[in-house]
Amino acid sequence: MAYRLGVDVGGTFTDVLLIDEEDSSFHVAKVPSTPADSSIGVLNGIARVCELADIRPGAIQNVMHGTTVATNAILTGKGARVGLVTTKGYRHVLQIARSFVPGGLGAWVIFNKTPPLAPLALTVEAHERIDARGEIVETLDEDELRESLRSLEQKGIDALTISLINSYTNDSHEKIAGRIAAEELPDIPISLSSQVIPEMQEYERTITTVCNSYVRPIVSRYVRNLSRELGTISGDVNLHILRSDGGLTSPVGAETVPVNLLMSGPAGGVTGALWIVRQAGFDNFLTFDMGGTSTDVCLVRDGVAQIRRETTVGDLTVRASSVDVRSVGAGGGSIAHVPELTKALRVGPESAGADPGPAGYGKGGSEPTVTDANVVLGHLPEASLLGGDLAIDRAKSADAVGKIARALDFSTERAAAGIYNIVNETMIGALRLVSVQQGFDPRDFALVAFGGAGAMHANALARILGCWPVIVPPSPGVLCAYGDATTRTRDEASRSLMRRFSETSQADVLAILEELAEQAAKSLDAEGIPRADQSAHFEIDVRYAGQVLHLTVTVDMEELRRSGLGCIEAAFDELHERLYTFALDMDREIINLRAIVQGKETPLSAPRLAAGTRDASAAQAGSQTVYVEGAHRDVPVYDRARLLAGNVIEGPAIVMQLDSTTVLLPDHDGEIDAIGNILIRPRGAG
Repeated sequence: MAYRLGVDVGGTFTDVLLIDEEDSSFHVAKVPSTPADSSIGVLNGIARVCELADIRPGAIQNVMHGTTVATNAILTGKGARVGLVTTKGYRHVLQIARSFVPGGLGAWVIFNKTPPLAPLALTVEAHERIDARGEIVETLDEDELRESLRSLEQKGIDALTISLINSYTNDSHEKIAGRIAAEELPDIPISLSSQVIPEMQEYERTITTVCNSYVRPIVSRYVRNLSRELGTISGDVNLHILRSDGGLTSPVGAETVPVNLLMSGPAGGVTGALWIVRQAGFDNFLTFDMGGTSTDVCLVRDGVAQIRRETTVGDLTVRASSVDVRSVGAGGGSIAHVPELTKALRVGPESAGADPGPAGYGKGGSEPTVTDANVVLGHLPEASLLGGDLAIDRAKSADAVGKIARALDFSTERAAAGIYNIVNETMIGALRLVSVQQGFDPRDFALVAFGGAGAMHANALARILGCWPVIVPPSPGVLCAYGDATTRTRDEASRSLMRRFSETSQADVLAILEELAEQAAKSLDAEGIPRADQSAHFEIDVRYAGQVLHLTVTVDMEELRRSGLGCIEAAFDELHERLYTFALDMDREIINLRAIVQGKETPLSAPRLAAGTRDASAAQAGSQTVYVEGAHRDVPVYDRARLLAGNVIEGPAIVMQLDSTTVLLPDHDGEIDAIGNILIRPRGAG
C-alpha cells in the first residue's frame, strides 16, 4: 500500500494525517508542538500515526508539510544577519520605506518602527545604473563591488541580498553582481531581486528579497534536517512544502525562495476546507480556523479562495502571493486579564502556547485562557482529549478563571462566559475584514469551522453574522493537515510592463503571458509533472492612469483572444466598483502580468458515511452540565464516531471526537451529511 502524509505545525499542536491512497481511508494524530525544534514534533506525530495505523514509516511515499518556520523567524526577530547591495544613492531604501503607521488617529505618537531586516551598517552601494527602459546608463564597477563584499564578509553576514535599481527591466548587472558575490562569499546564500520578484517599485522589491534572505538560512536548515530525518525513517520519501498561496513546492524551491512560505501554515486550512466543502456541495463560504495561539479566516467565492499579492506577518509586508488569510491573536491558549487601570476584561493576544499551555492541561500553566473558560462552561469533556493522551483538569481551569471572577466580582461561570464572548467578538472582527470590507455580505456565505477550537465557537459566531450553515468537517482539528495532503504543486512567474491600454496590444499581452506560463512550468517539469497534467491561469495588475494603487484582475485567455483588452478593462471596472462603489471613464494602465501554473488535483475523495435516520440517540455517550444563556443545563454528549448520515442533533448539545469538540447552542440543529460534515442551522431553517 502507498500512503500520503499531511503535516501541519501549529503554535500548540502538530497535526498529522495519514491517507491510504488506494481507498482514501485515513488516520489522524495530534501531538504537542515542540517550539524549540518543530521537526521533533513532526517526527513524534509520524511515529504516533504510524502506530495507530499499524504500518511501518517506510510505507509513506509522499509527505506534504505546512510550516511556520519562516513566519516564526520574522515574528521573533531570529532570522539571518543580512547584507544588502543597492545602487549608489539608494542605500536608505529600507529606512525610507513607505509612509504608513498602523493604528488609528495619533498612532504615530506611540508607534515604534521595527528596525530593517538588513541594517544600514550592512548595506553597501554598487556603482551602476540602469534606466526604467532597461538601458545601461553606468556600467557596474566590479572591482569596487568586490571590495564592498569583502567588508560585508568581515562583518559576519549570514545571507546576502542584491537589489539594484530597475533590475526588473534588465537583470544583467544583478547577475554579474551575483557571480562576483558567489566568488567572494562562497558559503553565503545570495538572493537576487530580479529572480525573487522581477516587478517595479524599488522598496517592495527590495524588502521582499531581503526578507527572503532573512529567513533563508533557518528555512534551509530546517528543510534539510527534516528531509534527512524523513529519509532515515521512511527511505526514499517525497517531501513537499506548502506555499503561502496554497500550492506545493519542492525542498529546493522552499530553500531558494522561502519568502513564499510565510503563510504556509494558514494556507493549509483553506486548501483543506476547499477539498472537503466542495464535496459537500458548497462554493461560497468563510473559513474559520481557530487554533491554540491564533485564529485565521478567509473568504472562498465560487470555489476559489481569495488571493492577495501581498503577505503580511506582524508589521512586515512583502510582495508575495498568499491566500487572503487574516489572523488575529485569539485562540484556545489566549490569556484573559483585567488591567488594573481600566478594570475591563481583555482576552489575548498573549498566549499560553504549547508550553505551559492552558491551566486545565495540567502542564504547569496557571493563567486563565479561552480553553479554561470552555472547560468551566462545560464545552470540553472532563475525561480526556487526543484519544486519552491529554487529560483535562476542571479544578485547575476553575482556579485560573477564578482570578478573572474575583477581579470583576463575577461568578466563575459568568467570568468564563465573558471570556468566551469577548474572544468571539475579536474573531468576528477578522471575519468582517475578509467579507464586509471586501464588499461581500457574510449572510451569503456558509461558515466552515476547524482547528482544535473552531467548532466550539462557530455556532456563536454564525448566530451574530448570519452565516449558515456552519459546516464542521469530519476531522476539524487536523483539517490543515488535510489541506497539506490534498493540494497540488504550484509555481508562478511575473513581469512588470507599465503600459497604458492604448499603448499596447492584445498580441503583446498574450505573448508575455504565454512566455511567463512557460517560465513557471519549468519548475513543475523539474518535479517530473507531465505538461498534460499542468494547468495555467493568468492575472494582470491594472490601475487607472495616474493612480498609485492597483487591482488584480483574473484573465480568461480564451476571452482575451476573442474580445481583446476590452474584457480586462470591463473586469477591472467591475472590481473597482464593488470595492470602492465607483468606476472612472479614463485610461487604464497595465502594471504587472502573472502566470500561475499548477499540477493536477490529488485524486482523493472523502469516505462516505453509512446512512441512518434522523434519530441520533444511538450515538449519545452521556450527558454533561453546560453553562449556557446564563443558566446551567444538562445537555447530551454525542460520540462523533458513532454518528450516521442523516442523523440530526438537537441543540444544546456537545459532540466529542479525538481532535476537536463541537458545541451546538439552544434552538439550533446539526445534520450529518453523506461525508460526515455537521451542518448547523437555526432550528426550522431550510
